[in-house]
Amino acid sequence: MKKIVILGSTGSIGRNSLDIIAKFPDHFSVIGLTAGRNTALLMEQIRLFHPEIVAVSDEKTYWDLRESMGPDTAPEIRFGIDGISSTASMPGADIVISAIVGAAGLLPTLAAIRSGKTVGLANKETLVMAGDLALSEVRIHGTTLLPVDSEHSAIFQCMQGYEKNSVKKIILTASGGPFIGKTREELETASPDSALKHPNWSMGRKISIDSATLMNKGLEVIEAFHLFGLPLDKIDVLIHPQSIIHSIVEFTDGSCMAQLSQPDMRGPIAYALSYPERLDPVMKPLAWERLPGLTFQRPDTATFSCLSFAYAALQEGGTLPAVLNASNELAVSAFLDGIIGFNKIPAIIKKVMDLHKIQPADDIALILEADRWAREEAMKILGE
Repeated sequence: MKKIVILGSTGSIGRNSLDIIAKFPDHFSVIGLTAGRNTALLMEQIRLFHPEIVAVSDEKTYWDLRESMGPDTAPEIRFGIDGISSTASMPGADIVISAIVGAAGLLPTLAAIRSGKTVGLANKETLVMAGDLALSEVRIHGTTLLPVDSEHSAIFQCMQGYEKNSVKKIILTASGGPFIGKTREELETASPDSALKHPNWSMGRKISIDSATLMNKGLEVIEAFHLFGLPLDKIDVLIHPQSIIHSIVEFTDGSCMAQLSQPDMRGPIAYALSYPERLDPVMKPLAWERLPGLTFQRPDTATFSCLSFAYAALQEGGTLPAVLNASNELAVSAFLDGIIGFNKIPAIIKKVMDLHKIQPADDIALILEADRWAREEAMKILGE
């Protein structure tokens, strides 16, 4: 029986993780949950899974949760970044699923890594912002880091049993999102509602917009760089609209291995939870005879420039990836709030990146300062 802590239990990855855990009660038990402000869903999760500790993002949510629960049945409740981080490192946990969206997941994920637990990593921002630092902590504390993003899980599965020097390149696949084939002119009037209508995947709002801009794939390129230790010129991206092939590994002898499945996040989540075993059943199997044609094309980085910004940030290194991430988070939020248009998202990111004086990313204080600075600069640009 594996004991599980889920960081971000009310988000898309968190809900899917709990769905798997509920279906395999002989394999898993939940001992810790953390969430933002969705107290109604969190209370339902507490009722169903009986965690020992729960942590929420702020003090108001803490009091709301306490007042809504009977004192005799309530778990220990914590709040704030310290409360979430202490839950991430709570004794007794076997696996921590890091599913908090955005930079908010960085410190709790580092806390889980430093506790030496197995970490199922869905929070890509940990490696985007602090990849070298996080991997140093992984080595120091003997942590096992398992990828939960579908693309990185696919690569991880395809590389099992092979040495890194036998890999020619890895290819991350992207659906292209809801705006595949659109021009910049057509995207000028794109609404948040249209950008959120992903054709294949059911995801949270922020990640859905990142998919539409291709920033999500850019962040995944940076994550793959740190996870698999391959040089940047060995990490490629292809648009694959059907979302059946989740990524590809090309080997030095010219052969390729790909991982295929339904576009269902329960697959990679279950693999991380049960690794090295597989659970049965998790997803609907592919009906091979009814599969549409599997097609591929190069990404249009002229129209969707966020992907090229991510490659540039990784090439420059230091604190620039943290700045890329922070300015993107601010710009996406402004778009979802109707403050800016879709094409303003990459424009704001580019301006902030150009203004940044890169520092070494070997200290968490410098990384967090770069994150704070980028958000401040993005806000200034929004006010112009």
